[in-house]
Amino acid sequence: MNDMTLESPIEKPLQHNKVEFWAATTIFVFALFSLSTSNWPDRELFEEAGVGGRYYEHYFWPQLIRYTLLYLAFLFLNFKVVPKLLNKERLVLQIGLIVLLYLVVGFVTGILDTYTKGYLLVDKDTEQQTYDFIFQESFRNALGLVVLFCLYTFIKYSGLYLLSNSTVIQSRYRMLTRDTLTAFIVWMVSVFLLLALRVGSEITVVWAFISLSAILLYCFGFYFLIPRSLKSKHPFKKYMLLVFGIMALAYLPVAFLMMLLLNDEDTAFGASMFNSVFQLVVMAPAIWFLFKRQMKGNEELYVLKQELGTTSANLDFLRSQINPHFLFNALNTLYGTALQENSERTAQGIQMLGDMMRFMLHENHQQKILISREIEYMRNYIDLQLLRTSSSPDMVIETKIEDVLERKYIAPMLLIPFVENAFKHGISLKRKSWIRISLHCDQDKLYFDVYNSTHTRSEQDPEKDKSGIGLANVRQRLSLLYPERHELIIRETPEEYFVHLTLQL
Repeated sequence: MNDMTLESPIEKPLQHNKVEFWAATTIFVFALFSLSTSNWPDRELFEEAGVGGRYYEHYFWPQLIRYTLLYLAFLFLNFKVVPKLLNKERLVLQIGLIVLLYLVVGFVTGILDTYTKGYLLVDKDTEQQTYDFIFQESFRNALGLVVLFCLYTFIKYSGLYLLSNSTVIQSRYRMLTRDTLTAFIVWMVSVFLLLALRVGSEITVVWAFISLSAILLYCFGFYFLIPRSLKSKHPFKKYMLLVFGIMALAYLPVAFLMMLLLNDEDTAFGASMFNSVFQLVVMAPAIWFLFKRQMKGNEELYVLKQELGTTSANLDFLRSQINPHFLFNALNTLYGTALQENSERTAQGIQMLGDMMRFMLHENHQQKILISREIEYMRNYIDLQLLRTSSSPDMVIETKIEDVLERKYIAPMLLIPFVENAFKHGISLKRKSWIRISLHCDQDKLYFDVYNSTHTRSEQDPEKDKSGIGLANVRQRLSLLYPERHELIIRETPEEYFVHLTLQL
């Protein structure tokens, strides 16, 4: 456990950048759409003040510039400044950029507000007083936006940190499961949204305390209260009594904390009472139900593991009946005999067959293998087939299989069925035949093509009405292992059979 170290989401590129970008862009587009379809909300204020206002000059264009400025400022801070600031790259420059951006936003929005709030010109004694008031308000709003952005950044990076290290954290603190950490992140996001939308301090504080109390009760009850209560004769009754005692003890502290934030004694004590009743009546039984459901799932999982262990033992016994060492020793004996008799082609075929058998026994059971190993197996199979077909002048077999030097992985035995099918149906010792195989990788995509000639089979051929080797199995494996990440095209003409596979690795 000591070798498990916590990962920092700041030290590596975030995978959530695209999600953030498109979320911000969606909000920006939605704001523009709302702007183009909404009415001018301050028209009456301009009319009451006796100031001639125009829709585009005093509302549409200023708001359009404001939304665009805030959108670009968010992208610049979130994707350029903050990552460098957290990595301590040129700190003075990054802090200077934040201050400069704050000044630009405050100044530009102040200028825009001289248009959108032009009705205020009649409320002050002088025009300068109105401008002073508008610009002071714009800089205060800009500061509020900076604070909200800092809160958003804290929530984002702390959430990423907790989720990326959930396994390590749970190994040290049993109560802090991934579900608990996710619930805590959702709590932070919900409080942030309530603050950003300015729904009111009472709603925000009450929601923050009730939801956080539910999360804490879940952790404490799931891993301490319920396991302790199961030892008694009436476990549910004891568990509810323990929860009641905790809620009674927490009533006054929660009420005083709410009173400090709300400055309203009646609201604070009423909200604290509601919190205690809600946790006792709703959350406590729900936590008990979830715990019992998990226990039932663990029991079913234990039974499945026992059955799987028995099945694995039987499978291992069956495998031991066919000792691979005997097969390899037999192949080595045949290989040595072929060399002694100067049968080089036979020796070569035995060697390739042995390599293919080792691949089948040792690597075929893995979920992923290096593409280079899959290519090596494919080349051995093709070379083995060439031993029996190279003597025919009407046989043309062309391969253009590129070496993949990077450590890219693929599910084993995913490509070879197409090659097997080509040799099965594309080779005729009596008629002109051809097979063309090409494979290459471009970044994270693999392109694989197989062409082979087709021949009409005789009525006596038992394979006449059978499809290719393993093609149905390959289709199923592709759909399971590479959903929405592959393209398989199969075309057949009277003269040729064509397979094209594009795979997103």
